[in-house]
Amino acid sequence: KLSIVIPVKNESENVSLCQAMLLPFQQLGHEVIIVDGGSADDSVSKAQWADHVVISEPGRAIQMNAGAALSQGDILWFLHVDSVVSCTALKTILAVVEHSQWGFFNVVLSGRHWLLRVVEWMMNWRSKWTGIATGDQGLFLTRALFDELGGFAGIPLMEDVELCTRLKKMKVKPGRINDTIKTSSRKWEKGGVVSTIFLMWKIRFLYALGRSPDQLVKLYYR
Repeated sequence: KLSIVIPVKNESENVSLCQAMLLPFQQLGHEVIIVDGGSADDSVSKAQWADHVVISEPGRAIQMNAGAALSQGDILWFLHVDSVVSCTALKTILAVVEHSQWGFFNVVLSGRHWLLRVVEWMMNWRSKWTGIATGDQGLFLTRALFDELGGFAGIPLMEDVELCTRLKKMKVKPGRINDTIKTSSRKWEKGGVVSTIFLMWKIRFLYALGRSPDQLVKLYYR
């Protein structure tokens, strides 16, 4: 059984759009858990189609851990609410966990700006060769491995990179897949494609140098 955990905050429109996309998974017996981090809009009321709706403290890591604690599945799949997945995703995940304990998808960004194609390529190339993925690549792992890790670290940013880094230190390699997941490019478009690219690089560089996620989150949400 697959447990799909989606953290949200003020995402009423995207929560509604998720319903049709994830209904086929629910019809096959898999569960969807939406974890709200204190929305001021009607995200919670529009999420009632999910199998479980959880209210938690804000923060993506906190919310995902809360959803995982409630889940019943053998495999945990952490999705961003603005991601779009195809019906082949389930087959891909099940095939990967037969020989690996975790994995992630290649990413396609929704926008049309030519620089976003460069961003996609760099994200996919980096994750392929480093084994370090980000949350918008649809991280999934077995419950046993998630429990062994103790879940996501309770940090306000870079929780996805931190989790992958621990997996790498444990020498648990991700499954290699060619399937894709589409994620929204709204952050790049809102902040400007070029400036957002440099912001992302800057944050990853500072994190690699040991800068605290508590400091980096202020830069991210500048």
